[in-house]
Amino acid sequence: MPLNEWVRKSIELANSAGYLDRLHEVYPVTLNVKRAIPDKVKQKIFQACNERNGLKMLEILLKLDKFPIKDPYVAFLRKKIVFLKLNPKSVNRIANTLFSMSYEEIIEGCEEPKEFNRQIGTLFSNWLPKLGYRLLPKEQFINYRGIALFNGSDSEKMEFANSILGCNLDKAPDLLAKVCEKYIIGEAKFLTDTGGHQNAQFQDALRLIKSKEGRAIRIAILDGVVWIKGKHKMYKTVCQLKETALSALLLKDFLQSLR
Repeated sequence: MPLNEWVRKSIELANSAGYLDRLHEVYPVTLNVKRAIPDKVKQKIFQACNERNGLKMLEILLKLDKFPIKDPYVAFLRKKIVFLKLNPKSVNRIANTLFSMSYEEIIEGCEEPKEFNRQIGTLFSNWLPKLGYRLLPKEQFINYRGIALFNGSDSEKMEFANSILGCNLDKAPDLLAKVCEKYIIGEAKFLTDTGGHQNAQFQDALRLIKSKEGRAIRIAILDGVVWIKGKHKMYKTVCQLKETALSALLLKDFLQSLR
């Protein structure tokens, strides 16, 4: 079976000189900045440490973006504050682990920078305007007859994709674009390795393009090891795709081809 045109172009691009150098424009690696914690919150954490008040400590820390330790029960407790009072033994166990740490160690854990993989969606969104197309709010986007990008929050993108385009998505697309009368949704992934979490990310992008619901053109915007020629599962899978998958570096060419 011949390779999908955009898969072929992406493989050629990724295996040629300068691919990673150009990709750094899309996914720049910078010094990770610590997460900010307001001084008032730090003071509350300090007091909870001094008082060894486990319930109070967890009530504060669960509201932060980053919990200072890894514990499989934390995600459940985050869902509803009432779960803290319903599960006192679990609260005490987690609190005792925290109290074995110094105040400084707890703050350091809370301030830990985001992992690069968790920044990929934001980096891609920040790069999109560099394509040079207009970013338009809902009504202007609908009425525009050229190439445009949807300008809105994740919830607004998902609402548009589902209510206007009938795509039945369970999360916002990374890309929502329009070429004349054609709408395009896409999932962007930078796959830094094979296997494990990275394979799950790859499958996430495939689920988007395999579904046929709605009236949008669906694409997977993939970069990284997926395009390295070899016997690994990602490469074999992408070579068999009939659906559209391509490097972010080819996105402008793809949109122009839909005119």
